[in-house]
Amino acid sequence: MKLDIIGDVHGCFDEFRTLTRTLGYRWDDGIPVHPGGRTLAFVGDLTDRGPDSVRIMDIVCRLFEEQGALYVPGNHCNKLYRYFLGNNVQETHGLETTVAELDSMPADEYRLLRKRFLSMYEESPLYQVLDNDKLVIAHAGIRADYIGRFDSRVKTFVLYGDITGEKYADGSPVRRDWAKKYTGAAYIVYGHTPVKEPREVGRTINIDTGCVFGGRLTGLRWPERETVSVESKQPLVGEKFRTFE
Repeated sequence: MKLDIIGDVHGCFDEFRTLTRTLGYRWDDGIPVHPGGRTLAFVGDLTDRGPDSVRIMDIVCRLFEEQGALYVPGNHCNKLYRYFLGNNVQETHGLETTVAELDSMPADEYRLLRKRFLSMYEESPLYQVLDNDKLVIAHAGIRADYIGRFDSRVKTFVLYGDITGEKYADGSPVRRDWAKKYTGAAYIVYGHTPVKEPREVGRTINIDTGCVFGGRLTGLRWPERETVSVESKQPLVGEKFRTFE
């Protein structure tokens, strides 16, 4: 199994196209396809905040439908899913940018994209266990003892991280550094928490390098465990990046 796992895209189409081309993918038919048969995988948070959430959603749905791309939901994906279901969700923290794009679509195109995204979301697992249990892709990470479980506690961890219930001054949640305590055998690839460089701790790696905040978009080649990053075209928002001791 040869994968290229992509960090949180957040509607950054130009950077996604550049990264996939750098990884050797060709865009002959409007989506990235690798001539060597490699497969794309996504750690979630496809949309919100960036300029092209609808375009990214359409491309990833096509990759899922036509190329067998792998996908796990992030917290922004979960919120969009609930929005599409008609649940009462707040159009904040980036969802408002995606909703604005959706509202500008013709009704028939909106209905089709909504149906395709719902299908991809519902057909995909909360996290992916791959390559004979050697690899796990989970949006915000996962504890070793949670692998194999899908209860509400695990869902909260996978979507939001190891949250304490406290919040920083900007309203973002305080999260424990679960990766430092991870001792499992599987290699965990995740995102969710923007870092300036791909952060490898033990058998874990965070590949959310904050593209939508002006950082970079990062992919991880598997099984090579090589990271490839491209520069963001978005304005730098330095306070959004997490630092660790």
